[in-house]
Amino acid sequence: MAEISTIARPYAVAAYKLGSEQKALAKWSEMLGFASSVASDAQMQAYIQDPKVVSSELQAAFLKVCGDKLNEHGQNLIKVLVEYGRMSILPAISSAFEELKALDEGTLDAQIIAAAKPSAAEVKDLVKRLEAKFGKKIEANVSVDSELIGGIKIIVGDTVIDASVKGQLQNLAYTLSA
Repeated sequence: MAEISTIARPYAVAAYKLGSEQKALAKWSEMLGFASSVASDAQMQAYIQDPKVVSSELQAAFLKVCGDKLNEHGQNLIKVLVEYGRMSILPAISSAFEELKALDEGTLDAQIIAAAKPSAAEVKDLVKRLEAKFGKKIEANVSVDSELIGGIKIIVGDTVIDASVKGQLQNLAYTLSA
């Protein structure tokens, strides 16, 4: 996974810099999101990975599917990715771009995974605490995973806060096996 993000990051940085210079970050976000969803489609994935498809055919087909959703710079990105055989990393590029955009805007995405659905007040309190800890505005995405048994797991960027029963049991098992 780290290899894909390592390859995708320079493309995302280039798109971010170009979008910043042109004051078009929202447009780039929209283009990358759309292109990423096209590239993630099962039929398109099969087409991208088909060794019989030459790059010019792939490029033409992909750009035709995207239509007018991509401006000239977005089309150039697709051409470069096709040329270097890196179409499969388009979702990672989009994700890295969104991270850069969020950092610039002073927001961070937090994934909150709870064993039971938390109340709105609990989420609000948790978001307030996370904003104090990270010093940025937090956009929370709350999900429920009953396999946690109890407690909560929070993922903010590279930081993981695991206060779940499952996580504590895994730590205990690791400690006992060492």
